[in-house]
Amino acid sequence: MNLDDWKSQIKRGTLEFCILLMLKQRPSYGYEMITTLEQYPILTAKENTIYPLLRRLLKEGYISSSWQESTEGLPPRKYYSVTEKGLEYSSAMSEEWDHLLKAIDEIKGG
Repeated sequence: MNLDDWKSQIKRGTLEFCILLMLKQRPSYGYEMITTLEQYPILTAKENTIYPLLRRLLKEGYISSSWQESTEGLPPRKYYSVTEKGLEYSSAMSEEWDHLLKAIDEIKGG
């Protein structure tokens, strides 16, 4: 396995968490989330990754969606929001993430 494969594995496991964290802050639409993730090269993801993930999170009840008309004459956008179930899930994920980082830090000798 090379470094790019390893980074891909890390990304796959954390995008769901990052999406929920972003939606916890405020509702957002898909392209906006993609643009936000692009600020962090290891988390950059394309539409063919994000939209299936959003559909799965919708299906599982972790997020909800609604269409909103644009005030600027643009087509309506589908906004996503985190649900109560999603908040509970992201809270549990956050706790596990903290445990993981602590364990890695200890293994590194930190």
